[in-house]
Amino acid sequence: MCTTCGCGAGEVRIEGQAPGHDHEHGHAHDHVHADGTTHGHEHGHEHGHDHGHEHSHAHPHEHEHEHEHEHDHAHEHSEAAQHSHAPGVSNKRMVQIEQDILAKNNAYANENRQQLAERGIFALNLVSSPGSGKTTLLCKTITLLGAQPLAVIEGDQQTSQDAQRIRATGAPAIQINTGKGCHLDAHMVGHAMGQLRLQEDSLLMIENVGNLVCPAAFDLGEAHKVVILSVTEGEDKPIKYPDMFRAASLMLLNKIDLLPYLEFDVNAAIAFARQVNPQIRVIQVSATSGAGMDEWLAFLHAGLAAAHSARHETVNQLKQRIAALQAQLQRQ
Repeated sequence: MCTTCGCGAGEVRIEGQAPGHDHEHGHAHDHVHADGTTHGHEHGHEHGHDHGHEHSHAHPHEHEHEHEHEHDHAHEHSEAAQHSHAPGVSNKRMVQIEQDILAKNNAYANENRQQLAERGIFALNLVSSPGSGKTTLLCKTITLLGAQPLAVIEGDQQTSQDAQRIRATGAPAIQINTGKGCHLDAHMVGHAMGQLRLQEDSLLMIENVGNLVCPAAFDLGEAHKVVILSVTEGEDKPIKYPDMFRAASLMLLNKIDLLPYLEFDVNAAIAFARQVNPQIRVIQVSATSGAGMDEWLAFLHAGLAAAHSARHETVNQLKQRIAALQAQLQRQ
């Protein structure tokens, strides 16, 4: 559940996953590690109110103020206030709920990050508002990367159209449909990673649900968040949605081939981005004209090289530790 907007009431669907798997409600599942081992997890109810029932129809239920009332509980109302119509649900409790949700997510993100690091995989979380050109840019990137091993996790509320576009380039892709959810979380991504069978020293691109708010708060285990801002949007987006631009390491200013036809102030957009995040890197790109794509590809190759080096450094350190222990045992 997202405590900002109340999303997550619908069923999450991951391609290739057995029907009936419910991401958000209480269930057990196996988490697959890089070495092939699995272990089970139990997941409790991810909502900030205490009742166990289905959420797809109107029905009576009890809230903390101990009286019954009936309303449509399809979560079209905002849960940002955690049922603010209920007296007795304090701000302190809302903060605790959010902290609990993010703590659980961060635990899964750390598992994902460890698996990726052990296999030398460079993972990026692509975030933007809808219509920024993420999928088109991703398809162009895959084509330009050529033989580089990679895979894509696609996040959308409905349909598998973007995953189909990715597969048309020859790259493996898996679609996650979040239903009413407005972002991916680390648990969803962990399941998708297990089904993709990622290659060592490869690139993993996670295309998040189009939204400049909630994905900022959810770590997926990625190396970097990459925020994509299109010149067809306002240049003030970075100061309107500062959390996202603050969380990102890189901003891709996309569709710059359209600049001659628009009133968009590039310098202002970059200045606003650096106002909220002085360290953010900016690359101006166009998937249509190819402008800036060399710099973007150089960023990807540098990340891949760093992930590869870190994996082999870790392996060598482990070998050295094993050798030292064996020598110590022989001396004893």
